[in-house]
Amino acid sequence: MTLPRVRFAPSPTGYLHVGGLRTALYNYLFAKKHGGTFVLRIEDTDQTRLVEGAVKNLIEVLEWAGLTPDESPELNGKGGGAFGPYVQSKRLEIYKRHCEILVKSGNAYHCFSTAEELEEVRKLQQKQGLQPKYNRKWLPESLGGGAPESEIKRRLDAGEPHAIRMKVPDNRIIKVEDIVRGTVEFASETIDDQVLMKSDGFPTYHLANVVDDHLMQITHVIRGEEWLSSTPKHVLLYEFFGAAAEPQDNWAPPLFAHLPLLLNPDRTKLSKRQGDVAVEDYRAKGYSKEALINFVALLGWNEGGGSEQEIFSMDELVEKFSLEHVGKSGAVFNIEKLDWVEQQHIKRSTDAVLAAKIKPMLLDALKNKSAELPVEVITGDLYLEQVAAQMKERVNFISEFITFSSYFFFEPETYEPEAVKKRWTPETNALLTEFGLQLEAVQPFAAAEIEAALKTFAESKGLKPAALVHPLRLSTTGTSFGPSLYHLMEIIGKDACMRRIKRAALRITADAVPS
Repeated sequence: MTLPRVRFAPSPTGYLHVGGLRTALYNYLFAKKHGGTFVLRIEDTDQTRLVEGAVKNLIEVLEWAGLTPDESPELNGKGGGAFGPYVQSKRLEIYKRHCEILVKSGNAYHCFSTAEELEEVRKLQQKQGLQPKYNRKWLPESLGGGAPESEIKRRLDAGEPHAIRMKVPDNRIIKVEDIVRGTVEFASETIDDQVLMKSDGFPTYHLANVVDDHLMQITHVIRGEEWLSSTPKHVLLYEFFGAAAEPQDNWAPPLFAHLPLLLNPDRTKLSKRQGDVAVEDYRAKGYSKEALINFVALLGWNEGGGSEQEIFSMDELVEKFSLEHVGKSGAVFNIEKLDWVEQQHIKRSTDAVLAAKIKPMLLDALKNKSAELPVEVITGDLYLEQVAAQMKERVNFISEFITFSSYFFFEPETYEPEAVKKRWTPETNALLTEFGLQLEAVQPFAAAEIEAALKTFAESKGLKPAALVHPLRLSTTGTSFGPSLYHLMEIIGKDACMRRIKRAALRITADAVPS
C-alpha cells in the first residue's frame, strides 16, 4: 500500500464546527495508522465569506486537539511543506492554467450569462417543476450548443466578464466508488454544467479541490456526506484532465470516503444555527480534548468485531480506526453521552495527569484570590495529586476541581444555609470547640487517627459520630457534601482545620444558629 496522503480542507468562514473536527480527526487517524501524511489546506475561494482570524484559530484549535498537520499553511514560522502554497487564494494561476486545459480540450466553455438571467431561468424551471440546471445558452456550436463562436470571440476580445463551466457529457452513468457507501451511480442528466471559474478569477470548490488533490498527491478524500452529490463532477474532471495529460501524469481519482451526517437528538441536521456546535464552545465549557476527541470519534465509527469499548485514548484510536467501520446512517450528537465520556476520562486518568491539568487553573484562580495555605504547598504535585485522588469520582469537568472543591485551596467564605439549619444546634459550637482541643493532640494527623479521635470523643459525649461529622464538614468546607472528611482534613492539615473550626464557631454563632 502506498503511504496515504490525506487532507482536511476547511473554508475559513468562522470557528471550527464539531463536524469539521470529526472530518479532521478521521483524516488524522487514517494517516497516522498507515504511516501517512495529514495535510491542512485552506479553501478560501469564496472571498465573500471569509472571517478575519479564522485560519489562525483553526490551526490553534487543531493543535489543541492533538491533530497537528504534517503539512499546512505557514503561520508564525510554523507549517509549510513540499506541496504548497496550502491556501487556495495563493494558487490562482495554477487554477487558471488548468481551466484553460479544459477549454482547449472541449470539456469546458465560456459563459456570459448574468446573475439576473440565471435567476430568471431558475424561476422558470421551478415553475415548470424541473430540476434547476444551466440552460447551456453559451455552449458553443462546436460542442453541440447554439452559441456562435464569433459572438463568444467578440465578447472575449472585448474583455466582458464571464465564468467558465464544465461540459457534462450526455447520456452517461458516472460511478463513484466509495469506501463507506460502496458504488454510487449518477446519471449525467442530473448533473449541472458546474461553474469552474467565476468571473472574479477565483475558482469554485469543484475545480480547486480536484486540481489541488492531484498536485498534492492526495490518495484518499475523507469528507462529509454533503459532498457526495458533487463527487460525480469531480470524477469527470479527473477524467477530463487525464485525457488531456501526458501519459506519465496519472490523473486517476483518489479513493473516496463520505462520512455520515451529524444529527441533533431529534434527528435534524446539526447546524451552526442550532446551539453550541463550535469546538471553542465545548473547550470554553471545560471539556477536555481527550474526551471531545473520543466522543467525536464515535460519531459514525465503531471498533467492530463485537467490541463494546467506548473509551479510547488517541493512541488506541490510531491503532483501531478503520474506514471500513464507518457507518452510513446519520450519527446523533448527544450531549449527555459527551458528559459521560468526559467523566470516564477523568476517572481513568492517573492522579499525576489530573494534577498537571489542575495546576494551571489553580494558578489562574490564585491571581484573584488569596490562598489559606502556602502557595508552594497547594500548587505542588504531591498536594494536587492527593486532591485528584479524592475528587476524581465526584467531578464532571477538570474545572470543577477548583469550583467544587475550592476548600482544598481556600478558606470557606460562606456556609450552606440549609446545612446550618439542619446540622447546627446551640450545642454544636461548644462540642466543636472541645473536639478541636482533642485534635491538637492527634499524631500523626492522618485520616485513620482523625476518625478514631472523633469516634472516641463522640462516645464520651454519648453521641453518634454523625452528630460531629456533619458540623465538622460544614465548618471545614462550608458545604454538606464532599469526599471523605477524614482524608480531606489530613490533606489540608491540622493548622487549617483548627482555624476553620474556630472561625466557623464564631461566624455561625453570630449569624444563624436556629432557636
